[in-house]
Amino acid sequence: MRQVALLSLLVAALLAMAGCGGGDENDEAEAANPQAKAACEGSALSEAPKLPVSFPMVENTTLTTQSTQGPTEVVEGYWSGDLEEAHDEYVKEFEAAGYKILFEELEDHDSEVSWSGEGRSGQVALRDDCGGDKIYVHITNRPA
Repeated sequence: MRQVALLSLLVAALLAMAGCGGGDENDEAEAANPQAKAACEGSALSEAPKLPVSFPMVENTTLTTQSTQGPTEVVEGYWSGDLEEAHDEYVKEFEAAGYKILFEELEDHDSEVSWSGEGRSGQVALRDDCGGDKIYVHITNRPA
């Protein structure tokens, strides 16, 4: 019985400490996504991104990082402007390049545009994670 009382006291103390965090929401968002922070603050890629040849290079986008994760190429960076404008521009440019849009959605703080073309498929995920007048861009590109 004594152990149960001590355990209950410990749990109550931990819950009280968890509720006393003082940071603001922006600090929490940055800590939650260090990958976005790195992409948003990086310099432009010095080599061509690993994307299909006809993949639309959307104006106002700066690509800063790329990696290979199994069969998937991931390219990240940021868009200079607001989320809705970025979403609409990617949809327009995919259509103009002859890509098929499989799915697209725009919400308050994020957007997705899933695409296929040139024997590849993927998604452009746009997130309001950079702060300021930048939108985090996360592009996946894999065999279709």
